[in-house]
Amino acid sequence: MSQQLIRKQFLVSSSNVNKIERLAEEKGTSATEIVRLAIDAFDPEGVYSVNSNDLMTLVADQLKEAISSTQRANKKVAQTLKSLEEKKH
Repeated sequence: MSQQLIRKQFLVSSSNVNKIERLAEEKGTSATEIVRLAIDAFDPEGVYSVNSNDLMTLVADQLKEAISSTQRANKKVAQTLKSLEEKKH
């Protein structure tokens, strides 16, 4: 079921108009749709609305993955250096 749309006028700067029109062209949609998407995406609380325990879990998971990835890369570099060193001799 489609939601009824209401025509409303807002004053915005010319740079905002240019940005909306540029985004609409890039996305292949209307300027009106860009404004709707921006309104839907707006969250004044931002990251502060996230539960601190959830945020810490997310940070911990991402940190573990980053450490694991770095360790794998370091191992690969060490193997490559060892291989190059062996070829020198």
